[in-house]
Amino acid sequence: MTEYAKDVLVSADWVESNLEEFQSDDPAHRLVEVDVDTEAYEEGHAPGAIGFNWETQLQDQTTRDILSKEEFEDLLGSHGITEDSTVVLYGDNSNWFAAYTYWQFKYYGHDDVRLMDGGRDYWLENDYPLTDEVPAFSEQEYNAAGPRESIRAYREDVENAIERGVPLVDVRSPEEFSGEILAPPGLQETAQRGGHIPGAKNISWAAVTNDDGTFKSYDELQELYGEYDIDGESTTVAYCRIGERSSVAWFALHELLGYEDAINYDGSWTEWGNLVGAPIEKGN
Repeated sequence: MTEYAKDVLVSADWVESNLEEFQSDDPAHRLVEVDVDTEAYEEGHAPGAIGFNWETQLQDQTTRDILSKEEFEDLLGSHGITEDSTVVLYGDNSNWFAAYTYWQFKYYGHDDVRLMDGGRDYWLENDYPLTDEVPAFSEQEYNAAGPRESIRAYREDVENAIERGVPLVDVRSPEEFSGEILAPPGLQETAQRGGHIPGAKNISWAAVTNDDGTFKSYDELQELYGEYDIDGESTTVAYCRIGERSSVAWFALHELLGYEDAINYDGSWTEWGNLVGAPIEKGN
């Protein structure tokens, strides 16, 4: 594995070599697949992997917010996870929703959580073992820490970033950034207006990964963001449409490059694009 600022990535080979531990009822190791829904998981997944539905299980459906601490504790404990478990996350779309879940784990103070480099597609394309069996682990008590607000941006943080000239990274497509479209093709439009936050730089989430979905090297990531004068010396705010693609960028900035002041605006364009009076810019 490439040397990064933090030891937060595991390879598919490493996961395969530890499948016995992931299938054990002992909560020391847990493997979790996170997708926008569970259709792909039900078709086949890594043996021992728990399946989380991002849309219904990792968000509060009433407030369109992340889970409360109590809800987070209940979800993890009910699936045999404790705060001391080594948790490996992976998922579809080059780990979009797995990265969001990783960020939520960190928000609630879970120290030993990793991403499987390449995600679900890499696992499938390289013929790693699959099963349709859903594991049933003994329920555990999970005690969350935090929340660690230092990795999360809110509306007022974005307003302050605009005023102070703090780097804003819009990880959406150029068409979303310019305001031509409101969402990626086939996905729900969640905002009234198109465009981007004033001063934001359009650095696609996909720019941090290779063609096979694995993350680029430390040097490549440093060069990518360095071209936009993002070097970790100041706060950097990442956002997208609903907070999942920006979690990939946050992971690259905060975890792989070690830029401790990188924060994720999970309200993203769904919030900003619907705010009355919030400034926007159009075009590239």
